[in-house]
Amino acid sequence: MRVLITGANGQLGCDLCKAFQDYNTTLNQQPPTNNQQLSYELIPLTHADIEITDTDSVKKALESHKPDIVINTAAYVRVDDCEIYPEKAFLVNAVGVKNIAEASQALGATLVQISTDYVFDGEKGAPYTEEDAPNPINTYGISKLTGEHYAKLVEKYYIVRVSSLFGVAGASGKGGNFVETMIKKAKNKEKITVVDDMIMSPTYTKDAARVIKKIIEENLPYGIYHTANEGFCSWFEFARKIFDFLNLNADLKPIKTRDLTLRAKRPVFSALENKKLSKHNLKMPPWQKALETYLSEKGYL
Repeated sequence: MRVLITGANGQLGCDLCKAFQDYNTTLNQQPPTNNQQLSYELIPLTHADIEITDTDSVKKALESHKPDIVINTAAYVRVDDCEIYPEKAFLVNAVGVKNIAEASQALGATLVQISTDYVFDGEKGAPYTEEDAPNPINTYGISKLTGEHYAKLVEKYYIVRVSSLFGVAGASGKGGNFVETMIKKAKNKEKITVVDDMIMSPTYTKDAARVIKKIIEENLPYGIYHTANEGFCSWFEFARKIFDFLNLNADLKPIKTRDLTLRAKRPVFSALENKKLSKHNLKMPPWQKALETYLSEKGYL
């Protein structure tokens, strides 16, 4: 099976590459249901290899490699910058997906499009399931939802929504991740303020990659899947848990979202519930366990 991954050098892209390179690594270490170990030919593409906003570049890359599966992790993820450069946000997060979707459909390939919790408005006050209606409140969320619609141009598609990612590779578009930023600030003895009224589901990219691989291997019904670590917390609680694990005496104080200067409005409660995964007996670890595993893999524990 030929698996092409765009954004292969990003946080999630790196862990997807590792998951598909390691034929024995599946969620919960269980073999595929057909009792046969699948083998993969991995095609990792970075921005230097494919420009998803260019139709010809996408067609050339996909026609050249002829993948069975296309996993698109490439995205413009700077939420505040999306308000300044909306044309860039839609070019990458919407038009780019359209290009990949059309090329995938022409080849008969399955498209796995990575989306976000920011397609929701945060007004529900409880974790969102795949059945909840999206209602994005910022340009980033609107562009990603538009990308979801374009992904549906493919007969065989999975839209996988993730939330508040952290991974060993760090976010190439953001220069790191929240965990590393908190650790750096604490070690530098900086005063740290983090919002305590914005709720989300922290998600370890390695866990997300494993379950995405399982979705493909198990041939789950096509459609939308939420793939976040179980549970939810505020960003302040997340920061405090980081420091608790590391026994760091950080100067951490809570603040309110209104105290921040943000161009983009954020959903106040964007936690995700993996309702469809549960129906297929697939589970993600709790976010606390995921954080502990991440800190261990990074050599902090």
